[in-house]
Amino acid sequence: MNDSAKSATNNTNNTLRLYNHEISGKVRLLLSLLGLNYELVRVDLMKGEHKQPDFLALNPFGQVPVLVDGNTMVSDSQAILTYLALKYNPQWFPTAPEMAAQVVRWLSVAANEISQGLAAARLFYLLDFKNVNIDVATTKATGILSQLDAHFADRSWLVGDRPTIADVACFP
Repeated sequence: MNDSAKSATNNTNNTLRLYNHEISGKVRLLLSLLGLNYELVRVDLMKGEHKQPDFLALNPFGQVPVLVDGNTMVSDSQAILTYLALKYNPQWFPTAPEMAAQVVRWLSVAANEISQGLAAARLFYLLDFKNVNIDVATTKATGILSQLDAHFADRSWLVGDRPTIADVACFP
C-alpha cells in the first residue's frame, strides 16, 4: 500500500480513492459504468498489506475494497455499490420497495452463495489459496449457477428491466 493510504482519512476533497486488489472487480466495474474518475490504491493481499496498521485504520476488518469519497469512508463491496448508486446515479438502485428488496436480496446472494462458491473457487485456482475447500466451493458454485440460469430463463436483468447494482454485484 502506498503513502496515499496514510492520508486517506484526511482526504477532504471529492477525489474518489479506491483501496483494492485486482481480483476484486465489482466496485471498479460500477465506477466505470458510472463514468467516475478515481484513484486506485493497490493493496497487496499476498504480502498481507490488508492486515497492516495503516490499512486496518481504514478498515478494522482488514478487507478490501475500501472507498474514500472526501470525508466519507465505506468498506465492503455491497455497501460501496449501494453508496455509489445512491450518491451518483440512483437509477442503479430502484427506490420502489419491492424492487429495492429484490436488489438487497441479490446483494446478499453475492456476499454469500456467490462468494462462498464461485469466488472461493477463483481464489483456490487463481491465487492458490489452499484454505479453500474446493469440493464445498464447487458444490455451492454449481448450485448458485443453476439458480441464476433458471432466473435468467425469462429475463435479461436480475431485477426489473434494466441493470442495477445487483447485476454488478453478481457479475464476477
